[in-house]
Amino acid sequence: MDFVAGCVGGAAGVLVGHPFDTVKVRLQVQSIDKPLYRGTFHCFQSIIRQESLTGLYKGIGSPMMGLTFINAIVFGVQGNTMRLLAHDTPLNQFLAGAAAGAIQCVICCPMELAKTRMQMQGTGEKKPSRKLYKNSLDCLVRIYKREGVRGVNRGMVTTLIRETPGFGVYFLAYDVLTRSIGFELHDRFMIPKLLFAGGMAGIASWLSTYPVDVIKSRLQADGVGGVNRYSGIADCVRQSVRREGYMVFTRGLTSTLLRAFPVNAATFATVTLILMYARGEGPKDCEEAQPSQLAPTQQEAQPSGL
Repeated sequence: MDFVAGCVGGAAGVLVGHPFDTVKVRLQVQSIDKPLYRGTFHCFQSIIRQESLTGLYKGIGSPMMGLTFINAIVFGVQGNTMRLLAHDTPLNQFLAGAAAGAIQCVICCPMELAKTRMQMQGTGEKKPSRKLYKNSLDCLVRIYKREGVRGVNRGMVTTLIRETPGFGVYFLAYDVLTRSIGFELHDRFMIPKLLFAGGMAGIASWLSTYPVDVIKSRLQADGVGGVNRYSGIADCVRQSVRREGYMVFTRGLTSTLLRAFPVNAATFATVTLILMYARGEGPKDCEEAQPSQLAPTQQEAQPSGL
């Protein structure tokens, strides 16, 4: 049931947050010499004006397919790891989340590569004069034919560096927050509390690893247009800091945090409610519920994707 709940929660999160993700990627990889966007809101306005509303949803096919499986893996692995660890402690929540984050990178990295390439395609054009990729799957197939397995997994190291501690912080923050605000089944503010805890957990996770995400996006976008600028992670960091200063690591942070709260609020609330209903702990049973019958992180310790 962890896996099913993760699938539904992932789909809900993608629908809510993809436009913000498109803005984040555009801001992260735009040229400092000829920037197209002045900031988050200008980027939103420009994309809608130049590429129509559908421009904000470019590349949604990849995360819609991938994040449903990613969330299934993340929530499934996290829940089962917590059961293996037996004790529901903050440290175990972090370790279970980190394990889940590391395992899902196998799907996450190629998915985000395709998403990034699709989001960059036709920048500033309502009807792109030349579409290199038809869709996310076509994008991955073309990259594989040209660069092999290594090309499809471009950015894997930075993805691992981001996802492993990021998911640890994600589940730890959610666990701490649900305990702190007193989440109980008979609480009439149960859903608002779930949304708040999930949203804040997402923000905490992104803040903990955001500089790595900037480098990952730049490496995965590198080569669009046929020009490769970076030879690796260290070279990307060096060039980025030399040309743009350390503030480069905050590029797109505003849109990311605006996206993080609603996406993760929707994801965690959806997953938690599905698991509660599956255990027969829905609203109709709330009057008889005991404080120990809490959200997944509080009882069997379940509850993830960015």
